[in-house]
Amino acid sequence: MARKVTRSAGTGRFVKVSTAKSHPKTTVTQTVGGKAGPTRHRSAVTGHFVKPATAARHPTRTIKEN
Repeated sequence: MARKVTRSAGTGRFVKVSTAKSHPKTTVTQTVGGKAGPTRHRSAVTGHFVKPATAARHPTRTIKEN
């Protein structure tokens, strides 16, 4: 069963929902517990998928998803 979690884009650590709401540009909300897929990178600012090169240039504003 899938559930939603919030993470810091910079550290990858879990954060409280209240922290995610007060820092929307540096946190992401994810759905976890579903089927595993390929590794992807997502912008914490826009929520869009980005290329690995973009994620490497902006490590505190992107998150790696598996």
